[in-house]
Amino acid sequence: MITFLAIGFPLLMAVILHELAHGYVAKWNGDPTAERAGRLTLNPIAHVDPIGTIVLPGLLYATGAPIFGWAKPVPVHFGNLRDPQRDMVKVAAAGPATNLVLALAFAALFHAVGGFDARTSLTALLALAAVKVNVLLAVLNLMPILPLDGGRILVGLLPRPQALALSRLEPYGMMIVFGLLATGMLGKILWPIENLVLRTLL
Repeated sequence: MITFLAIGFPLLMAVILHELAHGYVAKWNGDPTAERAGRLTLNPIAHVDPIGTIVLPGLLYATGAPIFGWAKPVPVHFGNLRDPQRDMVKVAAAGPATNLVLALAFAALFHAVGGFDARTSLTALLALAAVKVNVLLAVLNLMPILPLDGGRILVGLLPRPQALALSRLEPYGMMIVFGLLATGMLGKILWPIENLVLRTLL
């Protein structure tokens, strides 16, 4: 139970702050949609997605699969942004960037309380879990598949014809992700990058 809570709490915090980052950057660049919808809040009830925040992470944890999840996405109307193509990149990048900053902060805490020599302590366990969860979320979301953040970043950077072609694949994006997860390919794709970042931080 302690281990489950040590993973569940950092995951909830990671996905909520990830979505808040999207909403605030969108607001700063001209789109107040998330604010008007009451989503720029730390209240978890406003962000929890029953499947992505509770059911899926719990099932993945129970089966020993790589744990990931999502909060309810904050609403962003890219047409409201001052420069939709450029600012879409900023909004999309804000989420993974927030997770990387959180991973760095919790890695510092992990080392401050004794690192792996103290990993049986609750503080070290929470910090270590938070590093792993945030690194995984950052790496996963940077995959160049819509509707993941990496896909939005790529759409914002590509010339218009290629961006439109990539956008047409968005309805199939999550099916691709779950297909990769079901076949074990998702872990093979993510783990080398995740491992490099974790080794650097820890």
